[in-house]
Amino acid sequence: MATNRIVIAGAGLAGAKTAEALRGQGFDGRITLVGNETHRPYDRPPLSKDYLAGKSDRDAVFVHQSGWYADNEIDLRLGMEVTGIDRRGRKVMLADDDSLPYDRLLLATGATPRRLPLPGADAPGVHYLRRLEDSESLQNVIRRSERLVVIGAGWIGLEVAATARTAGLEVTVVESAELPLLRVLGPEVAAIFAQLHRDHGVDLRFGAQVSEITHSAGQVDGVRLGDGSHLPADAVLVAIGVEPNTGLAADAGLDVHNGIVVDDTLHTNDTHILAAGDVANVFHPVLGRHIRVEHWANALNQPAAAATAMLTGAASYRELPYFYTDQYDLGMEYTGYVEPGEYDQVVFRGNTEAREFVAFWLRDNRVLAGMNVNVWDVVDPINALIRSGAKVDPAHLADPSHPLGEVDAD
Repeated sequence: MATNRIVIAGAGLAGAKTAEALRGQGFDGRITLVGNETHRPYDRPPLSKDYLAGKSDRDAVFVHQSGWYADNEIDLRLGMEVTGIDRRGRKVMLADDDSLPYDRLLLATGATPRRLPLPGADAPGVHYLRRLEDSESLQNVIRRSERLVVIGAGWIGLEVAATARTAGLEVTVVESAELPLLRVLGPEVAAIFAQLHRDHGVDLRFGAQVSEITHSAGQVDGVRLGDGSHLPADAVLVAIGVEPNTGLAADAGLDVHNGIVVDDTLHTNDTHILAAGDVANVFHPVLGRHIRVEHWANALNQPAAAATAMLTGAASYRELPYFYTDQYDLGMEYTGYVEPGEYDQVVFRGNTEAREFVAFWLRDNRVLAGMNVNVWDVVDPINALIRSGAKVDPAHLADPSHPLGEVDAD
């Protein structure tokens, strides 16, 4: 069947880059990009990094210039929701009762922040961070407030905490686990991030439960913990993770499990429908499993494979997971994938106290993931070590005098 009409549900980075990839690969048919926000597609990392900190202007967050969509004949439907999929008739239904026929459909519906199911969680002054307006609200908080409580010590929570603390706010981070980022990094490396924030004056409350968010006179005034203690606050950020937006796919009978289940070509169980970005639970041929990671790099890189898959079918997404963060004077890149309990040692290369090092997660002396902290130009060799599956000598791996390309076990 010829592909003449492509609909993309979700006008974030993944959706916009798929439209770009389709045109770049020579597709001259109709592309309709539907998004429920009123802004043209934008990048999300700046919302908790440079844009939040006032280091970049608003125009810098957008994926393309405003005229790009018209110039490339992309039918951009903003402020519009896709409400249903008719798989038999191959069309999507829109909130305005219109419908769009498709030959191929890409679901790039993203994710939604988890809400805190506690009293006071919707009080004025309680913030979540996902959209451009959320970041701008937090900018006002950082300019006008003195005390911020962050609930959740994941990447978003810690990045906002660092920005707020750098701006002079008193910041308290509340986390139910014993350390920040524990599930992602494990205790060996998570402890380094805990110390980073302590060194910058953040009050860290680990192993803590929130019982309610308190408010008075129509404004949040603090957070009450399970032990009865009260943390005063002018504002509260809830950063306890996100849920993939799978409702549209589930209602259409597509396979859904921790996201929309797709193969390495990004196809769902319907050959006319694909998924990409935060919502996609992708079979990774290098890792030999399905994974769903909420990283900017997936939304950036999966679209090229999705476009090829829609046009020729000859595609396989094989990029290793990658993400980065900037907090205070610490810059970090992470490559690879490892679940809790899947590694048997962490090897450090460099000076952890000076926060200039590379950490490697190993199992049976094979590198599963690597993280470089204030050390640069090592992502490619880390990537190669993971892909090779070769056994390494941990002593060589830990020794900076041994090039990363020469750490194989004898």
